[in-house]
Amino acid sequence: MTTPSPYALEAINIGKRFGALVALDNVSLQLRRSSVHALLGENGAGKSTLVKCIMGYYRPDEGQVLFGDREQSITSPHEAHLLGIGMVYQHFTLIPNMTVAENLVLARPRLPAVLNWRAELAQLERQMKTMPFQVPLTASVNTLAAGEKQKVEIIKQLLLNPKVLILDEPTSVLTPNEADEVLTQVRAMTRARELSVLIITHKFREVMHYADDVTVLRKGKFIGSTTVAEATPQSLATMMVGRATIATPLQRERNASDEVVLEIDGLHVENDIGVEVVRALSLTLRRGEIVGIAGVSGNGQKQLVEVLAGQRMPLRGSVRIDGMAYHATRLQMHDHKLRCLPEEPLRNACVASMSVADNLALRRFDQTPYCSAGGMLHRKVFRRTAQEWIASYGIRTPGTAAPIGNLSGGNVQRSVLARELSDAPRILIAANPCFGLDFSAVAEIHNRIMAARNDGAAVLLVSEDLDEILEMSDRVMVISGGTLVHETTPANADMTRIGQYMAGH
Repeated sequence: MTTPSPYALEAINIGKRFGALVALDNVSLQLRRSSVHALLGENGAGKSTLVKCIMGYYRPDEGQVLFGDREQSITSPHEAHLLGIGMVYQHFTLIPNMTVAENLVLARPRLPAVLNWRAELAQLERQMKTMPFQVPLTASVNTLAAGEKQKVEIIKQLLLNPKVLILDEPTSVLTPNEADEVLTQVRAMTRARELSVLIITHKFREVMHYADDVTVLRKGKFIGSTTVAEATPQSLATMMVGRATIATPLQRERNASDEVVLEIDGLHVENDIGVEVVRALSLTLRRGEIVGIAGVSGNGQKQLVEVLAGQRMPLRGSVRIDGMAYHATRLQMHDHKLRCLPEEPLRNACVASMSVADNLALRRFDQTPYCSAGGMLHRKVFRRTAQEWIASYGIRTPGTAAPIGNLSGGNVQRSVLARELSDAPRILIAANPCFGLDFSAVAEIHNRIMAARNDGAAVLLVSEDLDEILEMSDRVMVISGGTLVHETTPANADMTRIGQYMAGH
């Protein structure tokens, strides 16, 4: 009698190339049965490519995927699901205008030509009693909070009875309380039933608290696997980046002054479909301080930043800089030296098809020395300035003429940082400036923002990462339902209380 393998899933010596790019080079991973296995690595390390090879998005050029003690040739996510491999993606895949029940039913691999919705709902009610989370089946998805949506995504996979569940950054949109609840339940499922979980995360706290094993990739190569009991955050960090020291600690060099630079008073803002998402929001921002706004995605942060960046008109209320009305025109932003680090910079702060040099010049292309009085652009100045900033900010690019859309996320963000911070801004609006970046890039960006604050800039940091808010901010404010509902300082912050406010309780 053959002894079953102790592994629920194995990826052995996986290789994957895209033209001349070697995305995976002899990478292996072994997921033990009934365990939680964390997959770590910087951006570009190959985590997503490995998972896509397992799920059938890609066919590996070399290596094997073993599931159920057999080599499997998985050619599509549908085949992966039929085998018993499920995946919860980083971004929601729910249909917003449908109910929870409708989303759960439509996720099945096979459906009859005609659905008996009364019978389907009754069956779902019975199945929900066995689920680790409870979400109202008749609720429309677009009325759910982010945490509830993530629970629906997990339930959607569990109803398909997977033996292996892959979670891609499952807590990136959750409050701390919701993140702990989800991961506690996930870990409990591995202990109580035949379920094994592979989790991709950047958060060491989650790895140390909830995982059993961890595998680290770097630049497409397998660096090592270990049990969490034998690891420390520092040892994992060293494996990820190849050196013991990641970045110098943040240096907070000065206290905020009493000089109010930015005032927002009773701001009301609508979203794209006319729903009021910012309601009577008021705050002040002083010179030389970082005010962090924490909140779950979808509570008006995006629209608030768009108003300050000149991308959206407010419904009513006022914004003032140095006591004067501010309408976010390009001239006002120039005169007040207000700069923005927006979320998704490749979409909101750059033109992907334009060169690195042209993107770096976007803020000042029509001013001297970039432009003559007659409107002639001085391309040599574009290139020379770009070369200086590329060196100063460590932007990895083939050259100044390379399209910025070809750069990695971290290097796009470094480019935007160079453009926005190079002339000592007085006001800096930073919206999720490190979302999706590895922690080496995160540490560098945090230090750049802190240096601007130390030089006297007033910084408004809007982030869904509470750890980032607490590390960076002088004052912390929580947004929920489009208004600020709580204020504290990092020293006095109560994580449980902040999480409750973020969740609207």
